[in-house]
Amino acid sequence: MSIFICYMFFLLFSPLLIAGLDDCTTTRCSKLGPIIRFPFRNKFLQPEHCGYPGFNLYCNESNETVLELPFSVKLVVKKIDYVSQKIHLYDPDGCLPQKLLYLNLSASPFHFFENPLYDYVLFNCSATNRAMDYIIHCPAVAGYQVYAIPSYSFTDEYPLTACKKIHEISLVPWNIFDQKDLHLKWSEPYCGHCEVQGKICSLDTNKSGTQCTSKPKIHRSEPRRDLIAGGTIGAFLSVGTLVALYYVYSSSRIKKENQATIEKFLEDYRALKPTRFSYAEIRKITNQFSEKLGEGGYGTVYKGKLSNEIFVAVKVLNNFKGNGEEFIIEVGTIGRIHHVNVVRLVGFCADGFRRALVYEFLPNDSLEKFIFRAGS
Repeated sequence: MSIFICYMFFLLFSPLLIAGLDDCTTTRCSKLGPIIRFPFRNKFLQPEHCGYPGFNLYCNESNETVLELPFSVKLVVKKIDYVSQKIHLYDPDGCLPQKLLYLNLSASPFHFFENPLYDYVLFNCSATNRAMDYIIHCPAVAGYQVYAIPSYSFTDEYPLTACKKIHEISLVPWNIFDQKDLHLKWSEPYCGHCEVQGKICSLDTNKSGTQCTSKPKIHRSEPRRDLIAGGTIGAFLSVGTLVALYYVYSSSRIKKENQATIEKFLEDYRALKPTRFSYAEIRKITNQFSEKLGEGGYGTVYKGKLSNEIFVAVKVLNNFKGNGEEFIIEVGTIGRIHHVNVVRLVGFCADGFRRALVYEFLPNDSLEKFIFRAGS
């Protein structure tokens, strides 16, 4: 059974052990999704050393690749250009200006690559204004119009008396409110030179910068070798599974057959009137095996008491060998002998796979000699 347990442990955990050897392997959330590799990492599948701080991605329920920006701004990744170090994002909720209210790129490694950048003030107006060029439809307020007025404009040019200032947005591209997508760039870590050379970018040993390493060469024979290796491992696992299952089945069958053999013998032996005890009764008779009389390779003998006047010696057998023949022989032989010079078998215990023999108690050192001679 221990072999089977070890084998099942190998089957269950070997994929994890193998995966752990290369836990920074390139991955993606879907077949058409962007490739995830350094400086990005899948934060739920890969350890921190696989990526750079602030470049955490994850896969949502729709298998889309998601980037979370400060503060709690979640955008879906359309494309990652590792050479030019640009990332193309879009808002799955369809309201990018709404996300800008909470976006703080100064706390992230990303920044806008368009220039110049402007500050805007959002106004919520109850009447139509002349600033039609600055009206935005998202976020929408029922019964009102929202305007994004650039801070460089002279607000006195527009009749904003029926308007209320609701928010300020700093340093964004001039056309940001007309866009459905967001384009960002990162400067650190710098990996573009590695990508151009077709090499792998990763943290250096001191984690203070990056380094370029060559990609492993793929030979033409490798796919065939992988196929052969995969087939060999598959065959090994299949054979191993069959062997383990047969071992369990065979062991269980043999134990059941041995138990049936002993039970049949005891049924035939019942006419000789020995007492059959349960293991619980054996424990009670020996007072939880409190007084040991002797010990040998075949078993341990304890003193017991059936009543206030009748004392017995209980030999608890060790793990019996073979199919239980020793137990059958001793019960059959000693149980049939009734002689003044031979110790008498009072009863026995065959409770499951627990075996014990209960003899009459003989004082003056004669008991131990007989019991350890019998059945040895």
